[in-house]
Amino acid sequence: MNIGILLVIFIAATLVGYKLISDVPSLLHTPLMSGMNALSGVTVLGAIVATAAAVMLSSKILGCIAIVLAMVNVVGGFMVTDRMLRMFKSKG
Repeated sequence: MNIGILLVIFIAATLVGYKLISDVPSLLHTPLMSGMNALSGVTVLGAIVATAAAVMLSSKILGCIAIVLAMVNVVGGFMVTDRMLRMFKSKG
């Protein structure tokens, strides 16, 4: 695949991600954090698709880095959500 198709995938993923996040009111960010973390899986999927479509070795390396960083985002988000939910559990 040429660089144009990869660029289109990147721009489409950026626009979809921005649209998803911008539609959530700021008051709902904390209650919907877990759901938004699940939607961050779209970033992981986009990174996997872009890496699979890459031809050059440098593109594949950048794609692997993107996959790792996207997974760090998802896992970190779920860890923060879990910590937040543990704050509301009873101590009994």
